[in-house]
Amino acid sequence: MSEQAVTMVARSRDLPPVSNRPSSRPLTVTAMLGWGAGAVVAFHLAYELFPPAILLFLGCMFQLGRASTRPRAMYAGWLLGLCIYGPQLAFFFGIFGFGAVGLWLVLATWLSIYLVLQRFALLKFGPHLGALLAPFIWTGLEYARSELYYLRFSWLNVGYAMSPFPQSALIPWLGMYGIGFVSMALAGLFPFAAGKSTRSKWIWALSLAALVFAGQLMAHRDSSSKREVAELKIAGVQLEFADTQTVLQKLDELIAEWPKADLLVLSEYAFDGRVPSPVKDWCDKHDKYLVAGGKDYLDTLETQFRNTAFVIGPDGEEVFTQAKKVPIQFFKDGLPASTQSVWNSPWGKIGFCVCYDLSYTRVIDELIRQGAQAIVAPTMDVQNWGKRQHQLHARVAPVRAAEYGVPIFRLCSSGISQAVGRDGRLLASAGFPGQGEAIAATLRLARGNKRLPVDRYLVWPCVGVCILLLIWHAITSLHGIVPPKLPR
Repeated sequence: MSEQAVTMVARSRDLPPVSNRPSSRPLTVTAMLGWGAGAVVAFHLAYELFPPAILLFLGCMFQLGRASTRPRAMYAGWLLGLCIYGPQLAFFFGIFGFGAVGLWLVLATWLSIYLVLQRFALLKFGPHLGALLAPFIWTGLEYARSELYYLRFSWLNVGYAMSPFPQSALIPWLGMYGIGFVSMALAGLFPFAAGKSTRSKWIWALSLAALVFAGQLMAHRDSSSKREVAELKIAGVQLEFADTQTVLQKLDELIAEWPKADLLVLSEYAFDGRVPSPVKDWCDKHDKYLVAGGKDYLDTLETQFRNTAFVIGPDGEEVFTQAKKVPIQFFKDGLPASTQSVWNSPWGKIGFCVCYDLSYTRVIDELIRQGAQAIVAPTMDVQNWGKRQHQLHARVAPVRAAEYGVPIFRLCSSGISQAVGRDGRLLASAGFPGQGEAIAATLRLARGNKRLPVDRYLVWPCVGVCILLLIWHAITSLHGIVPPKLPR
């Protein structure tokens, strides 16, 4: 059979034409099962024991983009998502019941879309340009999944896998989405570097070394340029659904243990309304600042409210409030904040993130633009959601602190509370469930330089690439246009 005939048969079956390049050949079902199993194992390994294994996960995902047909790519993404997100987010089942399966599938759909678009890019542009497009596709979809639609959910992405060592993971320079971009670029180009060409191997190795060196240099320069302007002694106590009398008792115990604390913190929803008068009187009596979560009702019937962090001054008066910017979906979590601002405290500008707001870079970016020098995050992670939920949420603060170079104090109702330094390293923590457990630290505030990681500018071209590929793919599918063969 002639080469032209082979190409026509391959196209009729929706297969890439035959090529001797491993990166060009379509995968058999057996090969897809092997790469899929590798992706699942590597992802769980990265989140449980060895974070760099996330590179292996991305490499397997790129290889699965060579699926022989579009349906196989779609189904592989959904199956992978269930195997990855199901075990990691098993606590969803305790919260949403069988609705958890639907949420797992929503997350899995993003993997499915990636495989479909990656396959289309390899078919349309060939193995080399298709590999170059891989980080744009991955990052655009990861950012859209995390930040740009109603069910946005940023957990379990590549950046958070690197949370145990934020400095060495280049997060201060690249940002959490930048880590995903660079990791997928390395994973996509590795098959070419692993070929017979010694030159390709050297280029890949030297590129990786240059990236690591440049990242460490940039991180060191940013760290050394941020002069400390103040120290904030801060302390908090973990309480969940406690009555006012219990709160007062625990506050007494807190200042007895840390009498020099300047600012005290209680969790999100510490009160079912504004901070009650006895607690305000306590602040006046002990000359202390207090941050506590509560509800700011917007009507006399108390049917609408905003989930709010209240700051009580040492005279017992409210001095600042900040409502939650992104209420949790499917919960009675109030209306979103209409504005964001920072508190000009006696120690410097402090931004507030109520619970999950800390998970969204678009929320924190605005605080940094306003010059925030530290972030306080009152949080409620309900105890019966389980230890795994608390562990996954605890990955957020170190990454955020490293990205922006600002310290973070995250006080949870039942753990895992954290005090994180400007470099993303943990200063202190309180465990799960830890009811009544206290945490204290001295935060060294950074000079507000309003610097954002480079990925905040990179993600938009990535989203644009994904949109263009989706439109192109839809047009070619509707008109039955088969992409040209891959270059040999």
